[in-house]
Amino acid sequence: MSRPDYRARIARLNPALNAFVDLTNEPSRDGLAWAAKSNIAVSGLPLTAGCEAYRERIAVSDAPVIERIRNSGGSVLGTVNMHEGALGATTDNEAYGRTLNPWSADLTPGGSSGGSGAAVAAGVCDVALGTDTMGSVRIPAAYCGVQGHKPTTGLVPDEGVVPLSTTLDHVGPLARDVATLWRAMHVLADWGEVVPLEPAQFDGLRIGVWDGAGAVDLTPAVEQGFTRIISELKALGAKTATFQPPIYDYSRSRRAGLLISEVEGAKEHHVTATGPRPDGLSDTFYSLLHWGARQSDEKVQAAYDHITDVKDAASAVWDTFDFIIAPTAPQEAFAFTEDVPANQADFTAWADFARLPATAIYSGLSQDGRPLSVQVIGPEGEDRETLRVAVALESVFGRPSLPPGFDW
Repeated sequence: MSRPDYRARIARLNPALNAFVDLTNEPSRDGLAWAAKSNIAVSGLPLTAGCEAYRERIAVSDAPVIERIRNSGGSVLGTVNMHEGALGATTDNEAYGRTLNPWSADLTPGGSSGGSGAAVAAGVCDVALGTDTMGSVRIPAAYCGVQGHKPTTGLVPDEGVVPLSTTLDHVGPLARDVATLWRAMHVLADWGEVVPLEPAQFDGLRIGVWDGAGAVDLTPAVEQGFTRIISELKALGAKTATFQPPIYDYSRSRRAGLLISEVEGAKEHHVTATGPRPDGLSDTFYSLLHWGARQSDEKVQAAYDHITDVKDAASAVWDTFDFIIAPTAPQEAFAFTEDVPANQADFTAWADFARLPATAIYSGLSQDGRPLSVQVIGPEGEDRETLRVAVALESVFGRPSLPPGFDW
């Protein structure tokens, strides 16, 4: 098949989808065609981080990840929409509009990298960059029915990225198949020449099956889909056993991650406990950051201590398991009219806290046509092996299809 004319597809599909917010004028090149979340500096384009406050701020140079893309022969098509300040779950942005999930206009694409997930799912780029603080690459990948990788902490540079949390943020790619994630990670992590992606063999592989029973409320479709996946892994020879991350209490971990994000986000956006309110921040975003700015030093330190404890405890997991498998999110994509599920990041935040690589993989559709997803989590630094497991899982589930109405 000839190379897609992404500019033409963007012109045709984006007015309704609202994934791209700004476009470059650069011509197509031989490498991958990329989109960048709008908190990542692309020289000459607005660096808004989804905030009205920064609409006129133009990036004067490329972030290192963008430099690596250009040096690899790739092209940057433009920047895509996101939840304001990367603190939110719907990509229903007051300043830049609502990005729709290609599977249904009623459904959120997730957040905060919702524009990235929607762009890849709609087939208007090869790869999209997102950022993942507690799951913001993998959850949009799951809701939009594509693949997404959160790298090991520090593997991909985050300079030139407007942070939400300097402690927890990761830059990672979303793509329609794991082979493209593999190529993308060679660029982003500077792995050198792309070598063939050899799928992992499940026979004898020790896989921890994340057991959230009684603690995480799974929708019936997610629960049934995950049960089927585990049966298939067993049939392929994997050695499975139940797993629960040590120290990782769902409610406490959820609160700790959000608190750190709000505290560090407040510093980034100059929100203080008693100072004047900065212009251009929505009421919702400002109130979250203002709450973070008002918390006591003791409460904030306890959150940091919990994150450190989770990370330290994670090292012992790999004495028992080679990889962990879990649902990416406890639910499928939800409607814009619904409340954001409080447990949305319960399965994803652990990898951010523990500095681990994690890949979300499409695993089929629910009976009502919403994408399902599973994630594989590997030991720190084992991104290549994690992607090899991911591509083996992809061979079981099949590659994601384009949503209805987005055919080539």
